[in-house]
Amino acid sequence: MIDLGHMQHKTHIPTSPVSERAQFLLKMLIERHIREGQPVGSKTLLEEAGLPVSAATVRNVMSDLEERGYITAPHTSAGRIPTAQGYRFFVESLLQVQPLSEQQIASVHAELNPDKPIRELVQSASSLLASVSAHAGVVILPRQEDVALRQIEFLPLSGHRVLVIMVVNEREVQNRIIHTNREYGEEELRLATQFVNQRYAGRPLEEAKRAIVSAMERDRLSIDEYMQASLDLAAQALDDTAAEEDFAVAGESQVLGAADETNAEKLRDLFDAFQHKKDILHLLDRSGQAQGVQVFIGQEAGLQVSSDYSVVTAPYQVGGDTLGVLGVIGPTRMAYERVVPIVDITARVLGSALSK
Repeated sequence: MIDLGHMQHKTHIPTSPVSERAQFLLKMLIERHIREGQPVGSKTLLEEAGLPVSAATVRNVMSDLEERGYITAPHTSAGRIPTAQGYRFFVESLLQVQPLSEQQIASVHAELNPDKPIRELVQSASSLLASVSAHAGVVILPRQEDVALRQIEFLPLSGHRVLVIMVVNEREVQNRIIHTNREYGEEELRLATQFVNQRYAGRPLEEAKRAIVSAMERDRLSIDEYMQASLDLAAQALDDTAAEEDFAVAGESQVLGAADETNAEKLRDLFDAFQHKKDILHLLDRSGQAQGVQVFIGQEAGLQVSSDYSVVTAPYQVGGDTLGVLGVIGPTRMAYERVVPIVDITARVLGSALSK
């Protein structure tokens, strides 16, 4: 079941009730605007709605919805478009989510194969979200404290370079090359491998890094050269893990291609912010503190350049513990009925794959 009860929002919705007719017309207006991206006039709305009422009645309802802040007239257009507050009311009260077919669910399970390494799983999840939603998919990687060091090995390369082979979380193998201040021999690296594995294997990466730095500072004068070299190598190898991306993004190009001239520059700024990790990690961290799917519309997301865009997120969990968050970012007029279920099922399947 998709949980929309925890969606965070900042907009104010009037407490006086909206009539069923007004809700129906607002739903029709928003759905048409999502499909076509154009202002919707009362005549068009009357024809599509098929209600046995006059054009004057529809105009009156439109005026009431505008006074409530749910719709607005752009420039001098006779038509209306939804406001962020209108989208909020639509998502919370009028949205009819389209359940995924068995074939679609099977496709998600196939794409998120639990035999894949963690980073490949995360990249697959972001690509899946992007392809199904036709917007950008973003997945935050599991927190470093949830990643345990299982084994590490140092191998010599030419020059002042060492190949580090690191196994984390049972099955993920990470390879990286570190540059050292001197050459290391094969036997020296074998001893360093043995030393680090005996002391730090099995610990979370962040804990292992802290312990190594602490040992280097505390025992610098008392430990021998071989132990110091081992700690230096381990510290550099684990420090390099922090330099890797904290999240995976896919589908930026298709969102940019769909943006109009006025919004394209804002969207470029937004993805530039992604690359510099300015705001997106904060948003996803907020999302991870709640259960179920959340929808952030426009400025609710707290991203400085996202007033014309929405973010749909859900945490992925293992054993009830949240490891990270994934989501879709696109224009406020995204097809929420399709995006919400794909975000929900992707989070569930990713969590299940990681648990295995």
